[in-house]
Amino acid sequence: MNKLALAAAIFLAATSTSVMAQSAAEKTGVNSLIGVAPKTEDFVMEAAGSDMFEIESSKLAVERADPATKTFAQQMITDHTKTSMEMKQMIDGGKVKATIPAAMPEKYQSMLDKLKGLQGDDFNKQYHSDQEDVHEDAVDLFKRYGAEGENAELKAWAAKTTPALEHHLKMATDMNK
Repeated sequence: MNKLALAAAIFLAATSTSVMAQSAAEKTGVNSLIGVAPKTEDFVMEAAGSDMFEIESSKLAVERADPATKTFAQQMITDHTKTSMEMKQMIDGGKVKATIPAAMPEKYQSMLDKLKGLQGDDFNKQYHSDQEDVHEDAVDLFKRYGAEGENAELKAWAAKTTPALEHHLKMATDMNK
């Protein structure tokens, strides 16, 4: 099945379910498969949720991980706190019409809960794997919105932020080897 047919099948299956906080096309990955920018609300929901996970999982890593991972984790806390604050300022200032989720989305909460149950090498391996996965998704999300997002200010911010996320992804990938 080609990419477009697969995307259409996933979209149809997803849209036949109840209304979700995030659009079906973004939640199911259809937008990513076909390279379509998310709606502004979806972008904010996903970016904020990712930042929440990055910050909270990295706080755990600062407590539990090996020294190299702790250094990486501290940078994730610093950088993702900054991006969270920048996005919140755009929303609070009325430049972006969206709502930041009050709590971490379920997919990230379950990842965090799994990390909380691990120690030592098991923790390090899972944290490294999660960092690579979450940053792959974030780079994709920010690239798509930065290229074709509907809000000009948020689009420019996403494009400006993408190189830092790509750097995070490279560091996470190197750590995961």
